[in-house]
Amino acid sequence: MPFQPIEAPKCPRCGKSVYAAEERLAGGYVFHKNCFKCGMCNKSLDSTNCTEHERELYCKTCHGRKFGPKGYGFGTGAGTLSMDNGQQFLRENGDGPSVRNGARLEPRAIARAPEGEGCPRCGGYVYAAEQMLARGRGWHKECFKCGSCKKGLDSILCCEAPDKNIYCKGCYAKKFGPKGYGYGQGGGALQSDCYAHDDGAPQIRAAIDVDKIQARPGEGCPRCGGMVYAAEQKLSKGREWHKKCFNCKDCHKTLDSINASDGPDRDVYCRTCYGKKWGPHGYGFACGSGFLQTDGLTEDQISANRPFYAADTTSIKAREGEGCPRCGGAVFAAEQQLSKGKMWHKKCYNCTDCKRPLDSMLACDGPDGDIYCKACYGKHFGPKGFGYGHAPTLVSTSGESTIQFPDGGPLNGARTSGGCPRCGFAVFAAEQMISKSRIWHKRCFYCSDCRKSLDSTNLNDGPDGDIYCKACYGRNYGTKGCGYGIGAGALTTF
Repeated sequence: MPFQPIEAPKCPRCGKSVYAAEERLAGGYVFHKNCFKCGMCNKSLDSTNCTEHERELYCKTCHGRKFGPKGYGFGTGAGTLSMDNGQQFLRENGDGPSVRNGARLEPRAIARAPEGEGCPRCGGYVYAAEQMLARGRGWHKECFKCGSCKKGLDSILCCEAPDKNIYCKGCYAKKFGPKGYGYGQGGGALQSDCYAHDDGAPQIRAAIDVDKIQARPGEGCPRCGGMVYAAEQKLSKGREWHKKCFNCKDCHKTLDSINASDGPDRDVYCRTCYGKKWGPHGYGFACGSGFLQTDGLTEDQISANRPFYAADTTSIKAREGEGCPRCGGAVFAAEQQLSKGKMWHKKCYNCTDCKRPLDSMLACDGPDGDIYCKACYGKHFGPKGFGYGHAPTLVSTSGESTIQFPDGGPLNGARTSGGCPRCGFAVFAAEQMISKSRIWHKRCFYCSDCRKSLDSTNLNDGPDGDIYCKACYGRNYGTKGCGYGIGAGALTTF
């Protein structure tokens, strides 16, 4: 019996036998090492970038060009999903597929599946490696695109429509979403299509008659009297309003729980209209707040319109020395203002000169028992004379000085031997300044010549037991003569 060698497998690329020393495996087929190249670009392949399709080898880029999804937007940022369809590999005249390295650029043959089992778009079999799921059925990856704009979809962008097709979110909204002016502003998935499909646009009434179902007296909406259901109710002072009726009575501005104000006439207003109708009026009110505006009404009109009146603080008199220092009326807790242990009416708590309303920051108690603003207090009781009053609260109105003790000496006490070297009075810890183990008053701690106030940085003790600033010390006790003191302020030449 003649010897019959074992038949070696054939290479799909060249059709010759492949031996073990040179074989390469891909897709269950055996290739020569020299044939293990891309069928389109002839690039050498390995196990990491090899893709087999119908007994032919491709690199991932060429496989995507030939068999991947096409269209505008595919492949942005991904090299394997590009818009290139491989036209550069066709013949120059472009009249059919060409053959290059044994790879024929032919359209893909689709195996038809039984009715209702294949891809809903093309009807072919869908294998596990390429299936995309929607509506409980498997789709080819290249068929999984919008039925209107042909945009490629994924599990996030896909919308299943009632016509058993799939769409992107924008096309789904245009075809099946709500229509009409105002829809979709700020949301890309809800766009107004201007009734491009009038038959599919929902018929929405422009106005809803909320008072069609009337409630029993006193139980319905205060504005229209209709029945108010839970889905549309708005609450104000325990009363239920329709959402449509919950607006300002005067300007008809839509209200919510933040800007609604209940008026004494049991209706609702916005803050601005409430302030105009019921708030305080007159020159100066509402400066800086928009809902309290002055509208030029007279005092009689104000009293007739608002549900309160100008209170007379003297109508209830207090006992002598217990009432308001300004008017003498009784001061109740809701209106009291405190100043130096005295209780004032809020209305009376103003400057006795300029009548400016005061608070705890602006009020100044005068020695006459009255209260002033800071400016008026400075005019009456502050220091006077040239140079005083550089601050707005201390202004000079005359040349008279109001300083009762200009020398700053103590009011009482006896002189002691261990007291201040300048005035002789005792020095307490709260005001002491130390120099050469001697204790001085803070007011006495100044230069003996120029009266300049001193501290630890410019103090100089003289041999006569007094204290000087640096300039006066150098002038009195520094080195004298031509050339001394040049460049040094404490050593000047006379």
